[in-house]
Amino acid sequence: MAGIHITDIEAAINWWRERAPSPDGVGLAPELLRLAEVYALMVYYHESVCDEDTMPRAALEAWGAWYATTPDTPCIAICSTSQGDDLCKGCGRTFDEVQLWPEMSPAEKRQTWRRITLESTAWRFNRYAERAAEGASPRAASPGAPGQART
Repeated sequence: MAGIHITDIEAAINWWRERAPSPDGVGLAPELLRLAEVYALMVYYHESVCDEDTMPRAALEAWGAWYATTPDTPCIAICSTSQGDDLCKGCGRTFDEVQLWPEMSPAEKRQTWRRITLESTAWRFNRYAERAAEGASPRAASPGAPGQART
């Protein structure tokens, strides 16, 4: 079961706040209410991950709208797994993550993104950061989320 990290819930909330601001400073858009409920429960129970399979459908859909604006894959077209490395020097994914990427759920992909971003040892974060930025697709509209739409 894949989990959605609380930082992704926060990012989705902030994305929705920009798109559906409160008209009176008090009320929230329906998508924000759905995500805020999940976020509040996570904070209350000191959870950092929400299970994708048990997340309320409306909240998952609101999160999914934000997710659709993020880059799909960390690939920068420098794949060392094809040369036998267990961990790609270009994007930081494991051999299995590269191979199974098309089959992974959005939450599984975000877990991988989170890991490689925290590690930040892949070339996409240092040596070829400009390549990652240049290759960012229109889908990659969220700030701070480098990448491009490739498998």
